[in-house]
Amino acid sequence: MHHFTEEQRQIQELARTIANEKVKPVRQKYDEEGTFPWDIVEELAKVDLFRVFIPAEYDGLVESGQGITNMCIVTEELSKACSGIALAFAGTGLGAFPILLFGTEEQKKKYLPRIASGKSLAAFGLTEPNAGSDAGAIRTTAVRDGDHFVVNGNKIFITNGGEADVYTVVVVTNPSKGARGASALIVEKGTPGFGFGKKESKMGIRASMTRELVFDNARVPVENLLGKEGAGFMVAMKTFDVSRPGVAAQALGIAEGALEETLRYAHQRRQFGQSILSFQGIQWMLANMATGIEAARALVFEVADMIDRGHAKDVAHLSAMAKVFASDVAMRVTTDAVQLLGGYGYMTEYPLEKMMRDAKITQIYEGTNQIQRNVIGARLVREAARLGS
Repeated sequence: MHHFTEEQRQIQELARTIANEKVKPVRQKYDEEGTFPWDIVEELAKVDLFRVFIPAEYDGLVESGQGITNMCIVTEELSKACSGIALAFAGTGLGAFPILLFGTEEQKKKYLPRIASGKSLAAFGLTEPNAGSDAGAIRTTAVRDGDHFVVNGNKIFITNGGEADVYTVVVVTNPSKGARGASALIVEKGTPGFGFGKKESKMGIRASMTRELVFDNARVPVENLLGKEGAGFMVAMKTFDVSRPGVAAQALGIAEGALEETLRYAHQRRQFGQSILSFQGIQWMLANMATGIEAARALVFEVADMIDRGHAKDVAHLSAMAKVFASDVAMRVTTDAVQLLGGYGYMTEYPLEKMMRDAKITQIYEGTNQIQRNVIGARLVREAARLGS
């Protein structure tokens, strides 16, 4: 158990109660329908859980640090029940972090209290049809016109797309400068010329909305520029450095939920005249699952704690490790969980096939696990050069 403060334990208990009492009963329905869980969002807002990653001066609950640990606690607990529903919360954290990290005082005062109250969800727009892992290849443009930017282009696969009110979007303001020509803008839902494409139908996390963002001569005030012009790529990368533990916490929650369901089943299931828990082969599979989960939890919360203590400058490779490790654990644990339940694991009446489908995305979004390994590898190459000189 990580050393949480008293307040963090209360946050954990609150999130766990909502997960068990509100999320579990509806997770299958939302997964099958692919609809957005506004009723759960309202429950989270009612008990102030959107405030846990927002500083106190903007109506949040964070006295010092970045609230990353708090966000991970809530994401983990909700994801044990349903990681798709958890994304309404976690995706809002991702959309809010660029404003938290790079916003002016005016921008923070304008947007963060709305997000803290749960009245406005947030989203982050980086990915495009030709810019996924190669984030420097973005084509959405923003051309200065007086005191506005005129934005044209589209973003795809955007979590909370169409549901969120506040979007942090990376655009090209100076095409001749490559990655240094990108800037970040805050765009509000309802901005003329800003609309949404179709709702994507997905393998997993089906209770989370994923839509295209469409910009057709959308006029965004210059005062909505985040950081400096040309700093967009840095805004995105620094945001991911602090948000990736959130994806890792989601993966961790999925794995924990899957292990719980498996233990419950294995306790009751009898074959050859005895509980299947008495078979050594099954105990070993469960032991591997539990060990992976414990290791992932230790890594996730250690990295989150480092960020909260102000070590975000040197955390990129550790954030990458947390995400890559926890998401690989989630995929392995859910696959083994389905195997241990046999035919039942494959049926939709048990939640494990859903957890297995949900786990897959954690290896893909916010930087694929291959990209995470590039980040870790680059750090090791620099370390090798230092050791060798």
